[in-house]
Amino acid sequence: MVDREVWIEQIKDFYETELPEVVKRDIRVPKPPINRAISIIGPRRAGKTFFMFQLMKELLEENLEKERILYINLESDLLLGCELADLRNMMEIFYEIYPENKDRKTYLFLDEVQNVENWEKFVRTIMDSEDVQVYVSGSSSKLLSKEIATSMRGRTLPYHVYPFNFREFLRAKNFDVGEHLSSSEKAKLLNLLEEFMKGSYPEVILFEREREKILREIIDVTIYRDIVDRFNIRNIKVLKLLLKALISSTYFSVHKFYNYLKSLRMKVSKNTIYRYLDYFSDSLIVYPLRKYSKSYKEIEQTIPKIYLADNGLLVHNNIRSSGRLMENAVFTELMRRGYTPNKELFYFSSDRKEVDFVLVEKGAVTQLIQVCYRIDDLETRDRELSALVKAGKELGCSDMQMITWDYADIEKYEDQEIKFLPIWKWLLKS
Repeated sequence: MVDREVWIEQIKDFYETELPEVVKRDIRVPKPPINRAISIIGPRRAGKTFFMFQLMKELLEENLEKERILYINLESDLLLGCELADLRNMMEIFYEIYPENKDRKTYLFLDEVQNVENWEKFVRTIMDSEDVQVYVSGSSSKLLSKEIATSMRGRTLPYHVYPFNFREFLRAKNFDVGEHLSSSEKAKLLNLLEEFMKGSYPEVILFEREREKILREIIDVTIYRDIVDRFNIRNIKVLKLLLKALISSTYFSVHKFYNYLKSLRMKVSKNTIYRYLDYFSDSLIVYPLRKYSKSYKEIEQTIPKIYLADNGLLVHNNIRSSGRLMENAVFTELMRRGYTPNKELFYFSSDRKEVDFVLVEKGAVTQLIQVCYRIDDLETRDRELSALVKAGKELGCSDMQMITWDYADIEKYEDQEIKFLPIWKWLLKS
């Protein structure tokens, strides 16, 4: 239980504290026309809290009184053990301090809400009984689960927050990218692109000197708080080895990892490895991407490629391949644009020829994307283009793009049109 005095302090402290300055994010959250909670979902340290502050600032800019807004960080150590009944007490105390809010619309922001069991029951009840617009944030994919959707009766609208996109990164660096660039501006842009490829967690960008410490904390918190504590994991050594294997792997085979553990004389079942992999996926730090097929069964049986929430996690683990970093950056950008891995986003391979990304809309393949850092080597160029064209013919898709470091053109290859696009231009597309 949370003590009454703690709630009073939490509520009053929020009103006495100025909202911090924020780097404006490009995510748009319109006011729902009907009574819906807003779910802000994303990896740890992606900027969900500061995005909530941005939404609060937008409300204040509309001349809304701050007393009509309540923000609670449910990850605060003062609120450890917070339960469903505590949230109800919180609202009662809020109305006690500001009784005028009982008769007007208020705005409730609950940060890292997954820390309270059955939080969705509280949200649903307060939405039914009070004139409250609820915003919740969380670092778990379970905020999108069928169980919560059923409990909320479809009354939540999800918005995803990932580390800075390239335009937000440039904004944080005070670089104004115009439609036309001089040679010096483009040189600076490409230098900033190099920096962006090393990762774009907001804190890392704003506090560059603390880069390694912040990235180490993200990994430690993900392992210990999000997985070990939440799921009561005992075999921490296997969990750490699994994360290391996922980060260092382009593809990940549970069978091969199982055999690797056996060679170390570590006894663990394949089911345990699958479960641990699910925990990392749930924490929104690791994203397994499967091969496209029209058969759901075939999709599930394919060996997944592994992508991470941010390039910083790769660089922190000494993975600095330009091609790998570019490909991971394209993957995360596709998620920002609304493509869900293994639903609208896949990879594809046929006869040892691979295409990095297959985009699917309404069951049809709409675009194929190949990522290649350098295409001036003729053998590399032919390999990448032949894979793209072969996939286009097999999947019935004529929209094929090759994302490069800084080469732009439209070319014909085997009578198929291929659009070459520099990654900086592709990233800056709205």
